[in-house]
Amino acid sequence: MHTTLSDYLAISPDIQAALSARLPIVALESTVIAHGLPYPANLEIARAMEAAIRAEGAIPATIGLRDGKIVIGLSSDEIEQLATAKQVLKVSRRDLAVALATRQLGATTVAGTMLCASLAGIRFFATGGIGGVHRGATTSMDISADLTELSRTPVLVVCAGAKSILDLGLTLEYLETQGVPVLGWQTDTFPAFYVRSSGHPLRQRVDELESVAAIARAQWACGLHGLVVTCPIPEKHALDPAPLEQTTREALRLAGEQGIRGSALTPFLLSHVAHVTAGESVEANKALLLNNARWAARFAGAYYS
Repeated sequence: MHTTLSDYLAISPDIQAALSARLPIVALESTVIAHGLPYPANLEIARAMEAAIRAEGAIPATIGLRDGKIVIGLSSDEIEQLATAKQVLKVSRRDLAVALATRQLGATTVAGTMLCASLAGIRFFATGGIGGVHRGATTSMDISADLTELSRTPVLVVCAGAKSILDLGLTLEYLETQGVPVLGWQTDTFPAFYVRSSGHPLRQRVDELESVAAIARAQWACGLHGLVVTCPIPEKHALDPAPLEQTTREALRLAGEQGIRGSALTPFLLSHVAHVTAGESVEANKALLLNNARWAARFAGAYYS
């Protein structure tokens, strides 16, 4: 039997109508719901991000997998299922075919969401922070699939940079090697998720919505692929970098002692940071996710205007 992409895509009616009308759509990942934040904060922020995108005149498309389908535009009940289910597969590019064939419940990572959004024809995506090159990658080779996905998939990713638990200098070097533009939205330096600036300078700063739209048009007209627009976390929610770095080093030491690595490492590190900061990092995470959703909707609106 010949199988086509349409056999795997389940696009909700409102997303399909928006695609047909060339309206601004913003894709949202589901790993942050299933694995990134504790319940009920995960469900609350998922709904708040969708509401924020709608308030800006765009259409949210939260993406996940269920019953052998890539669902583009999860329903409220489907989002709640991901927020509360005990067993949810984390789906990156390498996991997509397995998840579809085995009909597992799956939450898409940044790389997985980019790929699925692109398959559906969606060009804009809001997330918290992209993955990157892990500290110690010179020996572990632990480099997020997000970075290579950006080099092959024509989607604009709006994020608060990358998490400070990573090696941000090497992350930027890797993106440069892959030919991925990294734009600073009203900032000259690369944001570090909970922290407004990593101190690493960016080559390109943009201050106008139309500038982002024009760069995206040129990027894709030339047959190029992904690009990153970094938005610093709102100042009132930013964490102090010095104690955060101390906590991160402690978490990395504990992870090493316990043999935690690979896809389990980031959730472990973030959980440790959340515990030490008494939940302050969770509130910061929610604030930057909402901020990124709003800006992604505005960028998409400028692109399709």
